[in-house]
Amino acid sequence: MRIWLAVVRRDLLLASRRRSDMANTLAFFIVVVSLVPLGVGPEPALLRTITPGMVWIAALLAAMLSLSRLFADDHADGTLDQLLLGREPLVLIVAAKATAHWLLTGLPLTLLALPLGVVFDLDGGSCATLVASLLLGTPALSLIGAVGAALTLGLRGGGVLVSLLVLPLTVPVLIFGAGAVETYAGGLSPQAHLLLLTGLSVAAAALAPWAIAAALRISVE
Repeated sequence: MRIWLAVVRRDLLLASRRRSDMANTLAFFIVVVSLVPLGVGPEPALLRTITPGMVWIAALLAAMLSLSRLFADDHADGTLDQLLLGREPLVLIVAAKATAHWLLTGLPLTLLALPLGVVFDLDGGSCATLVASLLLGTPALSLIGAVGAALTLGLRGGGVLVSLLVLPLTVPVLIFGAGAVETYAGGLSPQAHLLLLTGLSVAAAALAPWAIAAALRISVE
């Protein structure tokens, strides 16, 4: 836990010195969600129907923006080489970096979804379900995205490759996340969808750090 907390604290401190990166992610999320009504029209019933999927897609795309820099800065200044050569378990270190990524992207996007849901006329229960689905599902996005970031580390055009690798793998998270709100709006319990999101995040937490560590070793070599 000491190593894990030290890495998380370090990444959060570095991010606090580059606040523009997080601001760009949040601004992108807001802009994408705000532009959709301009394309589909201002009909309230239609907006209430598409808001869950729209918010989830915007959150997924916003999370992709910061993935290319998840390991790139440490790779550029040699920190990553020291971490690979150190005695501390690399699996624990990459898990901590994925946690920091979620704290900087997934958590703010989750909190920001609440006022956006109110703006698009979602009722209180739908807003709560949307926030709960994002809270349970976005950790899986960070962990799966970290695998793609590790595989494309050092490659030219790595940001595009990350998207191509990660987006297909996040489809189940997207389906269950948006489906939870749609199920609640239809008068049914969203518990099954939320449990599936929890299972996906737990499975990603158990398996993704090993894949990230292996991918980093391959990329660096």
